[in-house]
Amino acid sequence: MLKYIDSNNMGQSGSHWLKSIHHFSFSSYYNPDNMNFGVLRAINDDVLKPHSGFDTHNHKDMEILSYVVKGELTHKDSMSNKRTLSRGQVQYMSAGTGVSHSEHNLGKESLRFLQIWIYPDKKGYETNYGDLKFSWEERKDKWLAIASGDGNSKFPIQINSDVHIYVTEITEGKTLNFKIDKNRQAYLVQIEGHSTINSLNLKEGDALEIVEEELEISAKTNSHILIIEMAKPI
Repeated sequence: MLKYIDSNNMGQSGSHWLKSIHHFSFSSYYNPDNMNFGVLRAINDDVLKPHSGFDTHNHKDMEILSYVVKGELTHKDSMSNKRTLSRGQVQYMSAGTGVSHSEHNLGKESLRFLQIWIYPDKKGYETNYGDLKFSWEERKDKWLAIASGDGNSKFPIQINSDVHIYVTEITEGKTLNFKIDKNRQAYLVQIEGHSTINSLNLKEGDALEIVEEELEISAKTNSHILIIEMAKPI
């Protein structure tokens, strides 16, 4: 099963310094029929103007990843971490028993990043933070394994949920496959570019809900794509 989600129909919010597109109900966008997809609770595609950002706020019992698309993201938290990440780099945080953090664009150009919220498999985990600076070539025309919750050593980020997260950039004219096994599902985001996936055309910002399917992804332009694969709810 494939369900195409047009980015033009997604929720939106913002202000003079922020433009945010919400894949699921979040902030001022509320749709009771679009609260989550399995354990995936939120994907927010945020664009922040220079010298702006989210001031210190709290989280609890959520696995949170931020994937930088453009610009620089500066993170600071109550665990004494302070980091600045750039294009293609990832930070992750297990909010667990409770953590406060801020996210800012301290640079001179706009910052675009995806913030991803995933339900943990139980509440009350110890808080944790990390970040990884992957080279861009690691995802060129292949799947870069980013995060999982099953202890698989090929995923450098370990989180507290049954998911597998991958990213790729497929060169224009090339094709890449991805298989969703029985009793599994996935959420795909066309971060940048234009592709055809099993005869469906996706533009920048579009998404797919996928259940037990094999994908053939053909890049019509260079296509930057994220996939979050997870267990199908019983």
